[in-house]
Amino acid sequence: MFFRRCGVVQSKFKSYDELPLFLNAKTVAEILGISVAGAYELLHQEDFPVLRIGSRLVVPKEKFLSWVESQTGGNAI
Repeated sequence: MFFRRCGVVQSKFKSYDELPLFLNAKTVAEILGISVAGAYELLHQEDFPVLRIGSRLVVPKEKFLSWVESQTGGNAI
């Protein structure tokens, strides 16, 4: 989970290797430091790499990492 220290939000994930193969809205929110509602907004954008499984929305880890790189111009943290 998140904890705050000096106003900085940190994720429970320490590296990309710790991420699950498929990310749900809650995990996307944790990684990006945004609200779950904000993550759902992202998951509904046309250019976001979401996979629909029934009513569930999940994001393949590798596609998410590629999306982050494309959004940051290849300068992901």
